[in-house]
Amino acid sequence: MKTIMIWVTVLFSLSCLAKPTIISNVKGYTMSNSGALMQFSHLAFDNGKVLALGDHTLINQFNGAVIIDGKNRTLLPGLIDAHGHFMGMGVTLLQIDVREDKSAQATALHVREYAAQNPDLKWITGRGWNQVLWPGKAFPTAKQLDEYIADRPVWLSRVDGHAGWANSKALALAGITKDTLDPPGGKILRDEQGNPSGVLIDTAQDLLEKHIPQADKAFYEASFNAAQNHLLSLGITSMHDAGISEAVYHFYQQKAKSNQLGVRIYAMLSAVDPNLEAMLSKGYITDDKDFLSIRSVKAYGDGALGSRGAALLEDYSDAPHNRGLLVTQENQLKPLFETVLRNKFQLNFHAIGDRANRLALDQFAATYKTIGGRDLRNRIEHAQVISLQDIPRFKQLDIIPAMQPTHATSDMNMAEDRVGKDRLRGAYAWQRFIKQGSRIALGSDFPVELANPFFGLHAAVTRQDRRNQPTEGWIASQALTLEQAFKGFTIDAAYAAHQEDVLGGLTEGKWADFILVDQDIFDQDPSQLWKTQVLETWVAGKRVYQQP
Repeated sequence: MKTIMIWVTVLFSLSCLAKPTIISNVKGYTMSNSGALMQFSHLAFDNGKVLALGDHTLINQFNGAVIIDGKNRTLLPGLIDAHGHFMGMGVTLLQIDVREDKSAQATALHVREYAAQNPDLKWITGRGWNQVLWPGKAFPTAKQLDEYIADRPVWLSRVDGHAGWANSKALALAGITKDTLDPPGGKILRDEQGNPSGVLIDTAQDLLEKHIPQADKAFYEASFNAAQNHLLSLGITSMHDAGISEAVYHFYQQKAKSNQLGVRIYAMLSAVDPNLEAMLSKGYITDDKDFLSIRSVKAYGDGALGSRGAALLEDYSDAPHNRGLLVTQENQLKPLFETVLRNKFQLNFHAIGDRANRLALDQFAATYKTIGGRDLRNRIEHAQVISLQDIPRFKQLDIIPAMQPTHATSDMNMAEDRVGKDRLRGAYAWQRFIKQGSRIALGSDFPVELANPFFGLHAAVTRQDRRNQPTEGWIASQALTLEQAFKGFTIDAAYAAHQEDVLGGLTEGKWADFILVDQDIFDQDPSQLWKTQVLETWVAGKRVYQQP
């Protein structure tokens, strides 16, 4: 008994030696749980969590605290990206990025140069092409790649991940020929003779991708580290991973147990994983440091607008007789929704076109009546093109729209071509959701878009690209205020992950996740928001990134 008392005394004495830390002299901004913008000049934290925020009197309140001079810099809570692809980002950082190439020929030339620099690669893989930005706006062909590289298979994902471009070598290795049938939810683009042209859309990509050699453990680790370091450098301290496989499910748990997660991950199980029900049966996965939470499922409704895979109620305006693709067939929705909601997992449904959104809303309404689950904060991911009569149903059914501001500014050059002016009234309609009381969880959908959250804040507020075009903003009536956008990247993103009590702000008891940036975003010309640079990133009261 005496020995126990001695150890208790020692532990108590050591705890008394621990000193809180105060960041002083900052221009601080955060959101309360109710969504009110709060300002402060001093932030006190200890054991990784916020003790208080306020003015200089905090120094007297926490006598003996370690004081760090913030040098009058702007301090914000760590930003949350509510829809991204963590491992996909890492892979993209390690592969060829063709996002900036201005034509199919320029892309093919870039691929040839990359292949020459990496002679040991058996497959050349990459991402980022977007035919909408090229002269003529036509989909590329295998022959255009063959002209520059024909001896090794090439596979390049479109910027949105809903289409891929192969050379003839890759098509041959995958056995894709004139006789190959389009799979459900997918399409093989063909030439006038019916031969595969080189572009595979949505589920047709699986026909080829299953032939690409599996990444080894070293590549897996490198992808993870690349993604984590990149996000922390951008001020993203938490992200929602939109669709993980069983392998990643176990990988993340190992990382959490070994304290190797530096970015907080709210992971969604992929609805198409063959072992989904086994993972659901294990219940929620959490850790006591809130670095990993798995309690949701990502389901896939349709494709993307740019590749004409988004499922529409009427024909595409620029493609008669084409209404897009359903990646999950309509008769599969009922059992899927019931399985997920019966297990009390949040269901996050990818829906871009107005038909996919309506089908999701209809099925949520039907499943609520039979299974329940309304309280799970279910989401529709993207919610891009929606019939005006369906927007109020999000509020009525307690569905959270998880939206990505830079999608609007990336898509504005083709969206009206795809759906016409009338359907745009319900497209990227952020302010319509805000006015009806919906909470919007904002993100980027990286690596489809660049992960920088200040690009997202800029796009949300200005409805402009980073060249400040169009001058008045694209459908400017739907622009958010900066406070609304900031809320979407902080407390509302946390709410969409059932984490508003521990993340999304810097109020007492929450994790001390914060960033220092080089300009006061609330006292800045909105056109300059995207230029904001992250100087430092802190997670759980520890500095994990400092700008070189």
